[in-house]
Amino acid sequence: MTTPRISIEGLTKYYGEVLVLDDVNLAVAPHEVVCLIGASGSGKSTLLRCINLLSEFDYGTISLDGVSVEDPIWGRNGLYRRVGIVFQAYNLFPHLSVIQNITLAPLKVHKTAKQEALATARELLAAFGMAEFENAYPEQLSGGQQQRVAIVRALATRPEVLLLDEVTAALDPELVGEVLAIIRRLKTEGMTMIIVTHEMGFARDVADRVCFLADGRIMEEARPEALFSAPQHPRTQKFLQRIIEAGRL
Repeated sequence: MTTPRISIEGLTKYYGEVLVLDDVNLAVAPHEVVCLIGASGSGKSTLLRCINLLSEFDYGTISLDGVSVEDPIWGRNGLYRRVGIVFQAYNLFPHLSVIQNITLAPLKVHKTAKQEALATARELLAAFGMAEFENAYPEQLSGGQQQRVAIVRALATRPEVLLLDEVTAALDPELVGEVLAIIRRLKTEGMTMIIVTHEMGFARDVADRVCFLADGRIMEEARPEALFSAPQHPRTQKFLQRIIEAGRL
């Protein structure tokens, strides 16, 4: 039996007295793409942040290739190298050029040789149609271009898992497609991904499994064709009905 790339067991997290993750269990196989859907406040983004310890959790275990993410064998920087994350707000450093943003962590955190870091950054920029912008600054780029740079930055450490948190939420509608095309490409290349998204059509198209979250729990998980066409849990049915009524599916 193949060891899951990511294994989450009994994950529980409180913010003060508020329970935000309630006994979450999820296993993600190598090269699998899992989309997390649900209303705002259901725990999706918090779950992502716990996976690479950007947020601490109270109970449960999260493992990468069978080893707890809290095991000293990884080290915080080693975990960040293996599990990349991209946020909806890009989080690019405005005073750094594109190439400087991408190579900052490899050079400063992971102590990669400068020529190797530059070569990797340029290879990725070329692959995603951004080679001509390596010396540009974030304010000179469109939102879609900035999000592409943010994805390239996350890929620059050659991660084994990529976490994507509503990466199209801050984009104008005409820019959403170019970012989703990049994610589709990463899927064809075999990247293991956990994606929080409000783009239901995209989730149906790209996911191997879709998980519906509510009240900090995974209420239902299934292949997209099953979950979107015949949801079983009443909460999933109600959520998807609202999505259909809003014209988003």
